[in-house]
Amino acid sequence: MFDVLVLGGGFAGLWSAAAATRLLRAHEDTHPQAGGTTVALLTPLPDLALRPRLYQADPAGFRVPLDRVLGPVGVRRIAATATAVNTGRRRVTATAADGTRMEVGYRRLVLATGSAVVRPELPGAALLHDIDTLAAAVKLEDHLRALPDGPDGPGRWSAVVVGAGFTGLEIATELVGRLRARAAPYGAGDEVRVILVERAAAVGEGLGEAARPVITRALDELGIERRLGVTVTGLDAHAVRLSDGSVLPARTAVWTAGMRASALTAQIPAPRDGLGRLAVDGRLRVSGVEGVYAAGDTAAARAEGGHAVPQSCQYATPLGKAAGHNAAADLLGLPPVDFTPDPYSTCLDLGAAGAVATAGFDRTLRRGPEGFEKELKRAINETWISPPVDDPEELLRRADHRVSQRRSAPSPP
Repeated sequence: MFDVLVLGGGFAGLWSAAAATRLLRAHEDTHPQAGGTTVALLTPLPDLALRPRLYQADPAGFRVPLDRVLGPVGVRRIAATATAVNTGRRRVTATAADGTRMEVGYRRLVLATGSAVVRPELPGAALLHDIDTLAAAVKLEDHLRALPDGPDGPGRWSAVVVGAGFTGLEIATELVGRLRARAAPYGAGDEVRVILVERAAAVGEGLGEAARPVITRALDELGIERRLGVTVTGLDAHAVRLSDGSVLPARTAVWTAGMRASALTAQIPAPRDGLGRLAVDGRLRVSGVEGVYAAGDTAAARAEGGHAVPQSCQYATPLGKAAGHNAAADLLGLPPVDFTPDPYSTCLDLGAAGAVATAGFDRTLRRGPEGFEKELKRAINETWISPPVDDPEELLRRADHRVSQRRSAPSPP
């Protein structure tokens, strides 16, 4: 049995395990039981995928080995997939890669198993790519690399991206450059075509009115077409069919529409929201279930002004820190902390056309010197989100729930 068991190896899971370990170490002198308290992370994958970067080219390297992050502070990694949670018995059922079934006991549990893209049921759906996981992003990269070896014809250098929200816009704007890089050596750079398909009447509906003109200008600059008010009804290896009867020749189709919390939340006897996330209080305790906390995309937590947190890395990290801290504090009889994240903000990459940044839930544009937004996005992707490797002191310092993840940020004047 583990004292603190964390399910999930994403940002929320990693920082939950680190925060629990930090608090236990800090109280070893005053609470003798803290010295023998065990923390474990159960996840089937050996690496943390840098999920916010998976729209970029060459995604295979966007990962960090968990054992080199958490191993130095003594967190045990259990290489298995959780399949069931029994909160009455405080047991988790899991399956290892070789099929071995196990039961893992816990005193406190943090559920941080993330979310997944909601894939559609339609003819040809197996041909749809996504960038929801590292494996899926690598598969898309391999597909793009293989395009020059495929047969010539309509749609060879065309891509359809379904969903014009945050993820859809980032992959669509990035695909323009990625496709041109593949097509140019064959004299086909001018044949590149990227089409956004969105069932709503406008792109980026959840990104705010102020950002939309910036986004629209970027799409126009990059030559990205838009098909609004329609959905995909089917596809094959050469074309995508839309609900208005039109057919788009395309060898590449990427699905980004809709996310839902891990199905494991259904194993917890607690209320869930429309995204499948568990109801939690301000300390991230799951409503009505003793000893269970939720973090990341499985938690229906609240940010400033009572707004529901979006499913994003920006919130996964502080959610993980607060949940892990409170799970360990509960064991030691220490007071819990409130979930108090940095104020909400967004930074949307627009490929070669730049980026756009907003602040607050009213999505006020953040402005600065030319290129500020792109530098901000680069700082987020390449610095802020990556945990320290082989550096236990820095990991535990950053695991403090009071430490902001916004480090070395470029700031507007």
